[in-house]
Amino acid sequence: MINYIKGQLVYIGENNIIVENNGIGYSIFISNRTSSKLPHLNNEVKIFTYMNVKEDGISLYGFLSLDELNMFNLLITVNGIGPKGALALLSELRPSDILMAISYEDKNALAIGKGIGKKTAERIILDLKDKIGSFSVSEKESSISIDVRQKESSASDEKNDAIAGLVALGFSKIEAAKAVESVYTIGMDSSKIISIALKVL
Repeated sequence: MINYIKGQLVYIGENNIIVENNGIGYSIFISNRTSSKLPHLNNEVKIFTYMNVKEDGISLYGFLSLDELNMFNLLITVNGIGPKGALALLSELRPSDILMAISYEDKNALAIGKGIGKKTAERIILDLKDKIGSFSVSEKESSISIDVRQKESSASDEKNDAIAGLVALGFSKIEAAKAVESVYTIGMDSSKIISIALKVL
Protein backbone atom coordinates (compact mmCIF):
# COMPACT_ATOMS: atom_id res chain seq x y z
CA MET A 1 0.00 0.00 0.00
CA ILE A 2 1.32 3.45 -0.96
CA ASN A 3 0.23 5.95 1.72
CA TYR A 4 1.81 8.99 0.12
CA ILE A 5 4.32 10.01 -2.52
CA LYS A 6 6.77 12.86 -2.03
CA GLY A 7 8.75 14.02 -5.02
CA GLN A 8 9.07 16.46 -7.91
CA LEU A 9 5.92 17.58 -9.69
CA VAL A 10 6.83 17.09 -13.36
CA TYR A 11 3.43 17.14 -15.10
CA ILE A 12 -0.02 18.62 -14.50
CA GLY A 13 -2.82 17.31 -16.73
CA GLU A 14 -6.55 17.90 -16.89
CA ASN A 15 -7.32 15.34 -14.20
CA ASN A 16 -3.96 13.84 -13.28
CA ILE A 17 -0.40 14.69 -12.34
CA ILE A 18 2.95 12.91 -12.51
CA VAL A 19 5.21 12.98 -9.47
CA GLU A 20 8.78 11.74 -9.88
CA ASN A 21 10.37 9.94 -6.96
CA ASN A 22 13.73 8.13 -7.19
CA GLY A 23 13.58 8.06 -10.98
CA ILE A 24 10.03 6.69 -11.14
CA GLY A 25 7.12 8.81 -12.39
CA TYR A 26 3.82 8.11 -10.64
CA SER A 27 0.63 9.07 -12.51
CA ILE A 28 -1.99 10.15 -9.98
CA PHE A 29 -5.63 11.11 -10.53
CA ILE A 30 -6.60 14.28 -8.67
CA SER A 31 -9.66 16.45 -8.07
CA ASN A 32 -10.09 19.96 -9.45
CA ARG A 33 -9.76 21.30 -5.92
CA THR A 34 -6.42 19.56 -5.46
CA SER A 35 -5.25 20.79 -8.87
CA SER A 36 -5.95 24.40 -7.89
CA LYS A 37 -3.68 24.11 -4.85
CA LEU A 38 -0.65 22.46 -6.46
CA PRO A 39 2.75 24.14 -6.46
CA HIS A 40 4.37 25.12 -9.76
CA LEU A 41 6.01 22.48 -11.94
CA ASN A 42 9.39 21.12 -10.82
CA ASN A 43 8.65 21.92 -7.17
CA GLU A 44 8.42 19.27 -4.47
CA VAL A 45 4.95 18.02 -3.57
CA LYS A 46 3.57 15.51 -1.06
CA ILE A 47 0.46 13.64 -2.21
CA PHE A 48 -1.57 11.32 0.03
CA THR A 49 -2.76 8.43 -2.09
CA TYR A 50 -5.36 5.72 -2.47
CA MET A 51 -4.44 2.71 -4.63
CA ASN A 52 -7.30 1.26 -6.65
CA VAL A 53 -6.61 -2.30 -7.82
CA LYS A 54 -8.80 -3.75 -10.59
CA GLU A 55 -8.46 -6.61 -13.04
CA ASP A 56 -7.58 -4.24 -15.86
CA GLY A 57 -4.97 -2.25 -13.96
CA ILE A 58 -3.84 -0.30 -10.92
CA SER A 59 -4.50 3.41 -10.48
CA LEU A 60 -3.59 6.02 -7.87
CA TYR A 61 -5.83 8.80 -6.56
CA GLY A 62 -4.14 11.64 -4.74
CA PHE A 63 -4.91 14.44 -2.28
CA LEU A 64 -2.97 17.23 -0.63
CA SER A 65 -4.64 16.70 2.76
CA LEU A 66 -5.57 13.72 4.90
CA ASP A 67 -9.04 15.24 5.33
CA GLU A 68 -9.70 14.81 1.61
CA LEU A 69 -8.25 11.29 1.56
CA ASN A 70 -10.31 10.24 4.58
CA MET A 71 -13.49 11.64 3.04
CA PHE A 72 -12.66 9.89 -0.24
CA ASN A 73 -12.28 6.59 1.63
CA LEU A 74 -15.61 7.19 3.35
CA LEU A 75 -17.44 8.03 0.12
CA ILE A 76 -16.30 4.93 -1.75
CA THR A 77 -17.91 2.74 0.93
CA VAL A 78 -21.28 3.89 -0.45
CA ASN A 79 -22.81 1.43 -2.90
CA GLY A 80 -22.61 2.92 -6.38
CA ILE A 81 -19.88 5.45 -5.57
CA GLY A 82 -16.56 4.52 -7.13
CA PRO A 83 -13.26 6.38 -6.97
CA LYS A 84 -14.19 8.61 -9.92
CA GLY A 85 -17.51 9.56 -8.36
CA ALA A 86 -15.89 10.35 -5.02
CA LEU A 87 -13.24 12.42 -6.77
CA ALA A 88 -15.91 14.32 -8.70
CA LEU A 89 -17.67 15.23 -5.47
CA LEU A 90 -14.41 16.35 -3.85
CA SER A 91 -13.77 18.50 -6.92
CA GLU A 92 -16.83 20.56 -5.98
CA LEU A 93 -17.04 20.39 -2.19
CA ARG A 94 -14.62 20.48 0.73
CA PRO A 95 -14.81 17.60 3.23
CA SER A 96 -16.42 20.01 5.71
CA ASP A 97 -19.10 20.90 3.14
CA ILE A 98 -19.82 17.22 2.50
CA LEU A 99 -20.10 16.55 6.24
CA MET A 100 -22.56 19.40 6.63
CA ALA A 101 -24.62 18.32 3.61
CA ILE A 102 -24.91 14.79 5.03
CA SER A 103 -25.66 16.10 8.52
CA TYR A 104 -28.49 18.32 7.25
CA GLU A 105 -29.60 15.76 4.63
CA ASP A 106 -29.09 18.27 1.82
CA LYS A 107 -29.20 16.05 -1.26
CA ASN A 108 -29.16 19.06 -3.61
CA ALA A 109 -25.74 20.09 -2.31
CA LEU A 110 -24.33 16.59 -2.84
CA ALA A 111 -25.84 16.29 -6.33
CA ILE A 112 -23.46 19.01 -7.52
CA GLY A 113 -20.74 16.43 -8.27
CA LYS A 114 -20.42 15.21 -11.86
CA GLY A 115 -22.31 11.95 -12.22
CA ILE A 116 -23.90 12.33 -8.77
CA GLY A 117 -27.68 12.48 -9.17
CA LYS A 118 -30.25 13.02 -6.45
CA LYS A 119 -30.81 9.28 -5.97
CA THR A 120 -27.09 8.76 -5.44
CA ALA A 121 -26.99 11.77 -3.11
CA GLU A 122 -29.83 10.23 -1.07
CA ARG A 123 -27.85 6.99 -0.86
CA ILE A 124 -24.78 8.88 0.39
CA ILE A 125 -26.88 10.48 3.14
CA LEU A 126 -28.55 7.20 4.09
CA ASP A 127 -25.31 5.21 4.19
CA LEU A 128 -23.10 7.79 5.90
CA LYS A 129 -25.29 9.80 8.27
CA ASP A 130 -24.59 7.35 11.10
CA LYS A 131 -20.85 7.17 10.32
CA ILE A 132 -19.89 10.84 10.30
CA GLY A 133 -20.04 11.41 14.07
CA SER A 134 -16.43 10.25 14.45
CA PHE A 135 -15.20 12.08 11.36
CA SER A 136 -13.32 15.27 12.23
CA VAL A 137 -12.19 18.01 9.89
CA SER A 138 -8.94 19.89 10.49
CA GLU A 139 -8.48 21.63 7.15
CA LYS A 140 -7.28 25.23 7.46
CA GLU A 141 -9.80 26.67 5.02
CA SER A 142 -12.75 25.43 7.08
CA SER A 143 -14.10 28.54 8.80
CA ILE A 144 -16.95 26.93 10.70
CA SER A 145 -17.27 24.35 13.44
CA ILE A 146 -19.52 21.49 12.42
CA ASP A 147 -21.46 19.59 15.07
CA VAL A 148 -22.33 16.47 13.13
CA ARG A 149 -23.82 14.90 16.22
CA GLN A 150 -26.43 17.71 16.50
CA LYS A 151 -26.71 17.61 20.27
CA GLU A 152 -30.21 18.02 21.67
CA SER A 153 -30.20 21.45 23.32
CA SER A 154 -32.11 24.70 23.21
CA ALA A 155 -29.27 26.26 21.20
CA SER A 156 -29.45 23.61 18.48
CA ASP A 157 -33.25 23.93 18.44
CA GLU A 158 -32.98 27.66 17.79
CA LYS A 159 -30.37 27.09 15.08
CA ASN A 160 -32.43 24.37 13.44
CA ASP A 161 -35.51 26.62 13.48
CA ALA A 162 -33.44 29.38 11.87
CA ILE A 163 -32.14 27.01 9.20
CA ALA A 164 -35.69 25.86 8.46
CA GLY A 165 -36.76 29.50 8.15
CA LEU A 166 -33.96 30.31 5.71
CA VAL A 167 -34.74 27.22 3.65
CA ALA A 168 -38.37 28.39 3.45
CA LEU A 169 -37.04 31.66 2.02
CA GLY A 170 -35.37 29.76 -0.83
CA PHE A 171 -31.85 29.05 0.42
CA SER A 172 -30.38 25.54 0.35
CA LYS A 173 -29.87 23.71 3.63
CA ILE A 174 -26.11 23.90 3.35
CA GLU A 175 -26.17 27.64 2.59
CA ALA A 176 -28.52 28.22 5.51
CA ALA A 177 -26.50 26.05 7.89
CA LYS A 178 -23.24 27.80 7.05
CA ALA A 179 -24.79 31.23 7.56
CA VAL A 180 -26.39 30.24 10.87
CA GLU A 181 -23.17 28.71 12.20
CA SER A 182 -21.21 31.80 11.21
CA VAL A 183 -23.48 34.31 12.99
CA TYR A 184 -24.81 32.40 15.99
CA THR A 185 -23.84 33.46 19.50
CA ILE A 186 -25.14 32.06 22.79
CA GLY A 187 -28.60 33.30 23.71
CA MET A 188 -29.81 34.17 20.20
CA ASP A 189 -33.34 33.17 19.32
CA SER A 190 -34.24 31.91 15.84
CA SER A 191 -35.68 35.21 14.59
CA LYS A 192 -32.51 37.09 15.53
CA ILE A 193 -30.36 34.42 13.89
CA ILE A 194 -32.39 34.66 10.68
CA SER A 195 -32.17 38.45 10.65
CA ILE A 196 -28.38 38.49 10.91
CA ALA A 197 -27.88 35.45 8.67
CA LEU A 198 -29.81 37.16 5.86
CA LYS A 199 -27.20 39.92 5.86
CA VAL A 200 -24.46 37.31 5.41
CA LEU A 201 -26.35 35.58 2.62
